[in-house]
Amino acid sequence: MPSKRLSVVVTRRLPTQVETRLSELFNVTLREDDTPMSKHDLVEAMKTADVLVPTLTDHIDAGMIGQAGPQLKLIANYGAGVDHIDVDTARNRGIMVSNTPGVVTDDTADMVMALIMGVTRRIPEGMAVMQSGDWAGWAPTAFLGGRLSGRRLGILGMGRIGSAVAKRAQAFGMQIHYHNRKRLRPEVEESLDATYWDSLDQMVARMDIVSINCPHTPSTFHLMNARRLKLMKPDAVIVNASRGEVIDENALGRMLEAGELAGAGLDVYEHGTDVNPALRNLPNVVLLPHMGSATREGRLEMGEKVIINIKTFADGHRPPDQVLVSML
Repeated sequence: MPSKRLSVVVTRRLPTQVETRLSELFNVTLREDDTPMSKHDLVEAMKTADVLVPTLTDHIDAGMIGQAGPQLKLIANYGAGVDHIDVDTARNRGIMVSNTPGVVTDDTADMVMALIMGVTRRIPEGMAVMQSGDWAGWAPTAFLGGRLSGRRLGILGMGRIGSAVAKRAQAFGMQIHYHNRKRLRPEVEESLDATYWDSLDQMVARMDIVSINCPHTPSTFHLMNARRLKLMKPDAVIVNASRGEVIDENALGRMLEAGELAGAGLDVYEHGTDVNPALRNLPNVVLLPHMGSATREGRLEMGEKVIINIKTFADGHRPPDQVLVSML
């Protein structure tokens, strides 16, 4: 590696402590305002930077990577998901990609439980009544929701976050079921009291609540498509704090409008900020603005991992969180 300080371009505003530390270690170009870079600006940054630090709002495709300068050798993603980066093309160009895994596990799992409770206990509906000033007082049949204890929770994707969701749901007395590419080890299954389903179709047809906790890959795109959503029970609920592309949002909106599903809790959306209008005004849908990982502690830890990945690379070693194509 060259002895000069690395040139690092950061595409979004990061916590002040993270930006300060990056500036101490590297020649950093920081973002002045907290808006996504244009495609043109991203390409220009990739033409001159040794290291690019993007976030999930930066879609870096093969064409953009093809225009990168020969000095760009690391894309140190600020976040765990890398579906917005063409990792295979980057590898072929000799550009390593790193991420920040494990940091937001607990934060996201907490948010999954918040979505489950929000939908099943009708919390946003209650808040709306109180904020409007229309509450007429307690009534035996008002805002009746469902008890979590004893409900069957089907977790789609039993990685770090899925397992953390299972532990939390277990504490609520829920029955844990899961579908995953690989079955968990027997001792892990036993600790979670979790039932494995080889068939996703069979699992979703029997669950009271389905939680999406798998990444977005070509094989998981619309994994919960119209056919599979229709397998769910009419009184079932679906929540998603993973990636919006896993659910066919149009099909979900139609089913919720028709009363074919009891509710949904979403923190992510198939088309980013372009949320399906059918979902916006339904009382049985809880919508959040991608808040799953939004804790001060998590954002700082993500920054620390980015710094470690870049520093390790600068020292001539592979970043500890390098993303390999075989991992995707």
